[in-house]
Amino acid sequence: MNELLLDYLPVVIFIAVSAIIAGALMLAPFLIAVKNPDSEKVSAYECGFAAFDDARMKFDVRFYLVAILFIIFDLEVAFLFPWAVAFKEVGALGFWSVMVFLAVLTIGFIYEWRKGALEWD
Repeated sequence: MNELLLDYLPVVIFIAVSAIIAGALMLAPFLIAVKNPDSEKVSAYECGFAAFDDARMKFDVRFYLVAILFIIFDLEVAFLFPWAVAFKEVGALGFWSVMVFLAVLTIGFIYEWRKGALEWD
């Protein structure tokens, strides 16, 4: 019976650690939240433009363009992690395939740069 319980020990430790992390994350807002709110402390700052009342208000579409470009380049960089881990096993064909991939990525970046997609006037 003890051997069976020892097999489940990692699961129990994992559940205990996750419960501690969950409890810490639920307690943290009460400890670090804004104590004396004013208009400057609670103002929106994540999105790059001031908060407004109407959700249908028009604003600059370049915000979406930058977000989409970030997602595209972020996903392409994420493809490099498995390649880097298996770099010794991929051989010359794998190396040159990734070089072509990076060349296409660089050409796309230069195209976007020249078209002014990264400019925020």
